[in-house]
Amino acid sequence: MRDFLSITKALSDENRVRILMALKNGELCVCQIIELLNLAPSTVSKHMSILKQARLIEGDKNGKWVYYQLAGDAPQIVAEAIDWAKKHLVSEAVIKRDAKTLKAIIKQHPVETCKKQKELRAARMVGAGTVTAKASL
Repeated sequence: MRDFLSITKALSDENRVRILMALKNGELCVCQIIELLNLAPSTVSKHMSILKQARLIEGDKNGKWVYYQLAGDAPQIVAEAIDWAKKHLVSEAVIKRDAKTLKAIIKQHPVETCKKQKELRAARMVGAGTVTAKASL
């Protein structure tokens, strides 16, 4: 029962399903997943944690880089859930759009993707600081 509930919880969020479908073709760096979903790193981290808890994905840390893939040696219920999702979601518009976007993301080295994200976050923080300073005047 625990496995079933963990899996259904993991599959009950569109972003987690999008992550699962993005990983169907192989391993991705967490920076690539962040880029695909256009979400904050902390949000993606929480999604990854839920997917790992359900044993749908596996993570592998290599230095400061974290790479994820679909669970390889998973219980039968997990493998069946992954196969079910792949079979029924492959023709969904958002999944097709993600696949196209992912092709462009993968062409860029993960280091460059991560660097780009850091620059964007820094720019947002500066912009937020400017807005806050103006509001206090």
